[in-house]
Amino acid sequence: MNTTKDQIVAALKKEVDEFQFSPEVAEVGEVMEVGDGVARIAGLSNVRMSEMIEFLPQGEAKPVSGVAMNLEQDSIGAIILGEQEKVKEGDEVRLTGRVLSVPVGEGFIGRVVNPLGEPIDGKGPVVEASLRKGERELTQDRGGVNSRGQSRELAYYPVEKIAPGVIARESVNKPLQTGIKAIDSMIPIGRGQRELIIGDRQTGKTALVIDTIVNQRESGVISIYVAVGQKDSKVAKIVAELEKRDAMANTIVVVAGASMPAPLWFIAPYAGCAMGEYFMDKGKDVVVIYDDLSKHAWSYRQMSLLLRRPPGREAYPGDIFYLHSRLLERAAKLNKAHGGGSLTALPIIETQAGDISAYIPTNVISITDGQIYLEGDLFYQGIRPALNVGLSVSRVGSAAQVKAMKKVAGKLRIELAQYRELAAFAQFGSDLDPETRARLERGKRLTEILKQGQYEPMSVEHQIVILYAATNGYVDDVPVEEIRSWEEGLHRYLDTSKQEFMKLLREKKELTEEVEEKLKDALNEYKNIKVQS
Repeated sequence: MNTTKDQIVAALKKEVDEFQFSPEVAEVGEVMEVGDGVARIAGLSNVRMSEMIEFLPQGEAKPVSGVAMNLEQDSIGAIILGEQEKVKEGDEVRLTGRVLSVPVGEGFIGRVVNPLGEPIDGKGPVVEASLRKGERELTQDRGGVNSRGQSRELAYYPVEKIAPGVIARESVNKPLQTGIKAIDSMIPIGRGQRELIIGDRQTGKTALVIDTIVNQRESGVISIYVAVGQKDSKVAKIVAELEKRDAMANTIVVVAGASMPAPLWFIAPYAGCAMGEYFMDKGKDVVVIYDDLSKHAWSYRQMSLLLRRPPGREAYPGDIFYLHSRLLERAAKLNKAHGGGSLTALPIIETQAGDISAYIPTNVISITDGQIYLEGDLFYQGIRPALNVGLSVSRVGSAAQVKAMKKVAGKLRIELAQYRELAAFAQFGSDLDPETRARLERGKRLTEILKQGQYEPMSVEHQIVILYAATNGYVDDVPVEEIRSWEEGLHRYLDTSKQEFMKLLREKKELTEEVEEKLKDALNEYKNIKVQS
């Protein structure tokens, strides 16, 4: 009997000693009021700014994501990122312990995702195959704890991040070829630059950036297109065109469509930037297009007013400048010690009736390294791209051009400037001296040559050839209406009969005496063929 009693006591002692009580402790808040994608929450005294929170709607198995935006004395103001119609007054809210972050990685290339990194293209979940065991990479997991990414499916990057410092950067020195003659020659964009594309609606802003994406097919540059407030049908058409031209193979499309709530419009550009930073940190070149930041500013104004933040000029909150500056400052060209990657930003701003001196346009102009201004009047005259050379500028300039392009482009700018000045005076009188008439005729031909259709990006060597021909008098005797067919014929002739010369120009990217002589011979041969035909 004693033995049995001792055994029972020993077993009970063992059970008590081995018993571990680890209660799940969670700070819980309650929704006080909700509406238009914004919620006011009581409790959560330990919440951090930009921390992700989870709404737990009654009767729903899946929580709805949100972000803390206003930290007030008795409550917090939060934006709802998920299905906002499910969140009701009285619902429970919990902290997640991690700041707003998005999944990033190689698996996103070729996909269409929403600003939270969730695929919306019907091709199944995004799986990061490149995160192999033992790969040394600092990531942030779902619990908000920094750890080494070993057998994880996806890495997470914070949506808001401090831009690279001056020590980590180097000057922009390599071109991002858009394939558009007027831009690559006169307003060059460098890898790591921030170049604003600005103009009224329906002037070809999106067409310009889509051509730029198409031109990166073989350049090794990864393109990220962020659509903010665009119609779903427009985005679907863009994706279809990119797939048709094999450009989706190195492109990520982040969509915050017109049907999505304002909070998703707000985080979309930051999410696209974070996805680009992943590749930049790996030493790759990335171009991120924000289409467009006008709608982004509208979404921030809407959220701020609903969160009762004080309105300023045009009802925008006082930190509207910081909204875009902290985004665009993240574009950089890193030096070799920091991997040598680059992130180029091409923000788009829509103007009203050509007013580039309005509040948001002037803000973004002052943040960027230049702007490409597309003018409605030029667009309706048939000049596509409708580039206003007088108001467009690149503050990086010829540092972002190959030597051969630099040589032909300098002459082109002068010729066009002289033509526009003379054309303004020539309309008042018909009696012109031969030299003035010759300059006007050349200017007409230059304007015609700089016209370019959509989805027709041109390689840099072809651009150099045609611009050299135009600025050195080879097209002066060609009728203006025949310029396009003459140019197409020249490119066909060079690709078929002068393959070695084109290969030499592509490799050297410089107009040495030897290359220039061969170019002159090729142009003269082509002119003779045209005369004989």
